[in-house]
Amino acid sequence: MLMNLARFADQLILFNLFRYLTFRSGAACITALIISLVMGPSLIRWLKSVQRGGQPIRPDGPERHLIEKKGTPTMGGVLILSALTVSTLLWADLRNGYVWAVLVLTLGYGALGFVDDYIKLSKASFRGLSGRGKLIVQLVLGIGVSIWIAWLTKGPLGTGVTVPVFKEVLIPLGFAFPLFGMVVMLGSSNAVNLTDGLDGLAIVPTIIAAGVFALIAYLVGNRVFADYLQLHPVAGVGELAVFCSALIGAGLGFLWFNAPPAAVFMGDTGSLALGGALGAVAVAVKHEFVLMIVGGLFVVETVSVIIQVFWFKRTGRRVFLMAPLHHHFEKKGWSEPTIVIRFWIVAMILALVGLATLKIR
Repeated sequence: MLMNLARFADQLILFNLFRYLTFRSGAACITALIISLVMGPSLIRWLKSVQRGGQPIRPDGPERHLIEKKGTPTMGGVLILSALTVSTLLWADLRNGYVWAVLVLTLGYGALGFVDDYIKLSKASFRGLSGRGKLIVQLVLGIGVSIWIAWLTKGPLGTGVTVPVFKEVLIPLGFAFPLFGMVVMLGSSNAVNLTDGLDGLAIVPTIIAAGVFALIAYLVGNRVFADYLQLHPVAGVGELAVFCSALIGAGLGFLWFNAPPAAVFMGDTGSLALGGALGAVAVAVKHEFVLMIVGGLFVVETVSVIIQVFWFKRTGRRVFLMAPLHHHFEKKGWSEPTIVIRFWIVAMILALVGLATLKIR
């Protein structure tokens, strides 16, 4: 929206800044951060007033959660999505289809999470929407947005999948691409959802991943940089750097209130939306496999649940003391800050590994 002010650069040279993607990305981050910090206190007070008992706590989870986290309001994802959406609409080029595709997927998954959180609160139960119901909505949105992105990209690259390190490899999926894109978005969404179990645990790795993909979007969307790094260029996708930067700012603002001890939880409203956003951006910039590296922490958390369920059904025994993995370490006696900070460190290392794939060709 504000990009249109660049047309008046001949009248005021300052407006020329609005032409630059780097300036608008930085401004989007700061804007989202300010919105989050300003809205946060009043939103949290309102959530507390309407959520008498706060987020329902699983009775079969770590025992201390029943005491320490009882009464903490949820649906804090509303704060993240509000700041992210307003900032993106202000600073992104709204003529860009990739921005709208990713934003629609993010808000769609966020709405699904909101309904799930609302049902949990209304029933005072940790069980919300049925797994099948959530899955169907995620499938439909994921396939629809994947088709949209493929149409925007056009050509072989639109329905192709790139492979890290191998610069000339492009796997043609054809009509199967929407299914692949849907799996990436759905998997990323649910992986972040599973990771969101401790104060600050999910939001910081999300911020880190968003920072990596802001850079990737900028490089892939710039023909000169893409050719230099031997990446597959995607015209127009650089505008997603604004979206990712807004996500970083919104995430930092939320972290201010979600830092231990959390004043608010993001809930499914936030976790489903944030994971979906990362997945949609990865599909748009053609770096789906890099997301598996950068978001490796989310992958490990998800795999720990799959292993636990599979092995328990098969043998009646557990591999981990509790799944997802962060609960395993809680059961082993690690303090919450120790688990969270060490998982952050792992997320940072994986982000550096993911970035390294851009240069290793």
